[in-house]
Amino acid sequence: MGEQQHVKFPQEVIDEYAALGVDLQALFSAGHLGTRMGVQILEASADRVVGTMPVEGNTQPYGLLHGGASAVLAETLGSIGSMLHGGTSKIAVGVDLNCTHHRGARSGLVTGVATPLHRGRSTATYEIVITDEDGRRVCSARLTCMLRDVNRSDAERFSDRDGGTVRP
Repeated sequence: MGEQQHVKFPQEVIDEYAALGVDLQALFSAGHLGTRMGVQILEASADRVVGTMPVEGNTQPYGLLHGGASAVLAETLGSIGSMLHGGTSKIAVGVDLNCTHHRGARSGLVTGVATPLHRGRSTATYEIVITDEDGRRVCSARLTCMLRDVNRSDAERFSDRDGGTVRP
């Protein structure tokens, strides 16, 4: 748990961020919380973000996947989609997260898929569907992010890493 898989980005997106001194692999690795929870980003674009998370280690006292763990996976995936939609001049800041938990998961991996519901100039909203290994829906989530302009301190923080992953 905690190993990071490389996120798949179109080459033109990698090049655009690299020109600003931003390492997309580090930026979208799910951060320290995601690492502790075993979140792995498998695919990422403004149109679709896919990630997984193990149930083991992320359960509540009854042995079921913790609802907060589902929320972490959902917010991570929706934030990545929002950032990619906003591009290099914007930062996505979550302003609303709604999760409906449909069924419990006791083992294996859950997979989240984030797809856009709205992509505007100042906000982006993604639907995130989390399923178990049998394809059954565990959670439906919706994340809205405000897209704000990058300022100088943001740019310095994102391009100057001291070994840790910084994710807006």
